[in-house]
Amino acid sequence: MFKKILIANRGEIACRVAKTARRMGINTVAVYSDADAQARHVAACDEAVHIGGSAARDSYLQWQRILDAAIATGAQAVHPGYGFLSENEDFARACAAAGLVFIGPPPEAIAAMGSKAAAKSLMAQAGVPLVPGYHGADNDPALLQREADAMGYPVLIKASAGGGGRGMRRVDRAEDFAAALRSCQREAAASFGNDHVLVERYVTRPRHIEIQVFGDTQGQCVYLFERDCSVQRRHQKVLEEAPAPGMSAARRAEMGAAAVAAAKAVNYVGAGTVEFIAEELDDGDLRFYFMEMNTRLQVEHPVTEAITGHDLVEWQLRVAAGQPLPVAQADLRMHGHAIEARICAEQPDGGFLPATGQLNVLQWPAHVAFTRNAEGDGRQNPAAVRVDTGVVQGDAISPFYDSMIAKLIVWGEDRAQALARLDAALRDTHIVGLHTNVAFLRRVVGSQAFATADLDTALIERERAVLFDQPGLPLPLAVAAVVAHELATERSAAGTDPWSHRDGWRMHGGARRRLHLALGDAQHAVTLQRGTGETLEIGLGDARLSLVHRALGEHRHELVLDGVRHVLTVHAHGQARAVFGDAGSLTLTHIDPLAQAAAGGAAGGRLTAPMPGKVIAFLVAAGDSVQAGQAVAVMEAMKMEHTLNAPRDGVVAELLYAVGDQVAEGAELLQLQGE
Repeated sequence: MFKKILIANRGEIACRVAKTARRMGINTVAVYSDADAQARHVAACDEAVHIGGSAARDSYLQWQRILDAAIATGAQAVHPGYGFLSENEDFARACAAAGLVFIGPPPEAIAAMGSKAAAKSLMAQAGVPLVPGYHGADNDPALLQREADAMGYPVLIKASAGGGGRGMRRVDRAEDFAAALRSCQREAAASFGNDHVLVERYVTRPRHIEIQVFGDTQGQCVYLFERDCSVQRRHQKVLEEAPAPGMSAARRAEMGAAAVAAAKAVNYVGAGTVEFIAEELDDGDLRFYFMEMNTRLQVEHPVTEAITGHDLVEWQLRVAAGQPLPVAQADLRMHGHAIEARICAEQPDGGFLPATGQLNVLQWPAHVAFTRNAEGDGRQNPAAVRVDTGVVQGDAISPFYDSMIAKLIVWGEDRAQALARLDAALRDTHIVGLHTNVAFLRRVVGSQAFATADLDTALIERERAVLFDQPGLPLPLAVAAVVAHELATERSAAGTDPWSHRDGWRMHGGARRRLHLALGDAQHAVTLQRGTGETLEIGLGDARLSLVHRALGEHRHELVLDGVRHVLTVHAHGQARAVFGDAGSLTLTHIDPLAQAAAGGAAGGRLTAPMPGKVIAFLVAAGDSVQAGQAVAVMEAMKMEHTLNAPRDGVVAELLYAVGDQVAEGAELLQLQGE
C-alpha cells in the first residue's frame, strides 16, 4: 500500500480522499491555488504545495507543476479526484513517466472513452444500444445542420470530449441550430480544449440512469448497481438517488452486464460510471441506450456507498496499489435507499445564475460519517444524514471554480423514509451570505412528481409552476421572529441597572416602538407595544398580531403568534436578518432610518454583468439597433456560458469591454441609447 499520495484536486473530493487515506494510514499532499490558500482541503492534508494562480488554467490544470509537487514531497501516487485532470490521458501518461501511480484507469481506457463519438463506435461493436445520431469526425457546420434536419427535431448537440452538461444544447428548431452549435463549440473548447461535437436525436421524457463499475488489475470487473440522476437543470445533476425507482431486477442485471461489458472492452481499472438514457415503455419497463462512460469517480458516488456499504475511495486506493477487488459480483447487495442533493451557490429563480460571496452562516443538520460494521467484513453502516463539503463558515465562494458548496446525502430503509429525512435535513441547512438553491431543493423534494418518482430530465422545467418564484416563510411570521430576536438580543445585553432595560415598561402604560424592515425593495414599518402580561402587540400594515416569545438559544426562538406555536431560527449578519422555519426561509433587512442613505443603484435600462466572469462574445456592435430581450452578449462564469439580453429597446452606443475581459458583478457592459 502507498505511504503517501498527492491529491490533484480541491474542495469536498480532496477532503474526502484525505480522510479515507488517513484512516488507511496513508499520508496526503494537497495542492492549492492563490484562491485556495486557506481552503479546508489544505488543512485536511499532511502537506500542501502552492501551484499557481486562482484560475484553474493557472493552477489545477498545470499538471507539470502537480507532478513536480508529487516528486518533491515523495508521493508515490496521484489521486485526480473528479474534474480538472481526472479524465486527461496525457496527465495519466505523464504520471507513469514520472514514476507515479495514477489512481484511475489506464490512459488507453481514458482515450477510448474520452471521445463520445469514439466510445459510441466502440459500444456499437460491442452490441450496446445507441441513441440514433451523427457521431462522425467531420464537424463541418453545414454537414451537422443537414444531419440534424434529417433526423428531425428536437436534437441534442453534445461536446464529444465533454461532461457535466457543458457544451450541450437541446435544439427544437432548424433555424436555431447554427447559433446553438457555435455556443456548444465555444463552451467545449473552453472547458475541454476540444470543440468537436456530436448530434443525436433527443429522446423525449428521458431518464438518466448510470451504472457504477469497478475493475482491478487482475481482470475482475463488477457493477455496484445503478443511480437515477434524472433531476437536472441545464444538463447538470441536481438530485441523485440509488437505486433507481421502478427498476426491475431483470433490467438492472441487463444494464449492469452491459456496463461491465463496456468497461471490459477497454480493459478498465478503477472506478467508472457507464451512463445510459432510458425511456419508459407502455408496460412500465425501461429501454436503454448507451450515452457515455465517465472514466473517474463521480460526484454522486456517496449514494452508491450508502446502499452497498462500501467505501469507493478506499477501493480506488487498494486497486491502484495492485490489490484485487474486495468482493465478487455475487457478494454485492443493496440495502435501503439513498438520495444526494447538490447544494450550490446559485439563483434558481434567476435562471440558475451562479452566485458568489461569503458564507457568513454555514449551519448543517446533525450528521455523521460512515462507521465501520462490527462484523469487520469491510462494509460500512450508512449514516442517516451525511454532508460532504470543502468549505467552512467564513469561506468565500469565488467565481473561479464550480458553484457547489456541499453534497447532502441521506439514507433510509426505503425511498419514503429517505425523502422525509432529506426534507428535514434541507430544512435544517442554514446558509447566509449569498444565494443558494436550498429552498428550491426542498420544493423539488416536496413536489408531487418527485415524490411519486414521475422522473425524467425535464422534471424541473415541466414543474416550473410549483418550483419557481414560490414564497418562503409568511411575512408576518418572519417579522415576528425578527422582533423576537431583536428584543432577546437587547435583553441579553442589558445590565442589572433598570434604566438600561429597553423592555418598554412604563409606570402609566407601555411605550410604543417602531421597527423598520425591508423585504427586497418593499419597506415595512412595524410597531411594537406591550400588552397584558408577556404579550407583545405587533402592528404590520393593517394587521395586528399578538406575540409571546422566549429565546431557546442564541439564534432559536419559540413564538406563539396569534395562539399558534412556532420554533424559528434567526441569523443576524450586518443589517440582514435571515429567518428559518419549517415552512421555509425569508431574509429581511433591518433599516436604521437615521443612517439610511439615499438609494444609489443603477439607473434602469442598463446592461450589467449579473455575476463576476469573463466576456466571451458580443453579439452586437456599436450602432446596432436592439430590442428588449434580444441576446447581445455572452459571459462565462463558474465554467458555464450565460447569455445576456438587452434590458430595453435602443441603439448600441458603445461596447465598454473587449472579448476576453474579466468583469466584476454589476459592471456595465455596453451603453444603450433610446431610439
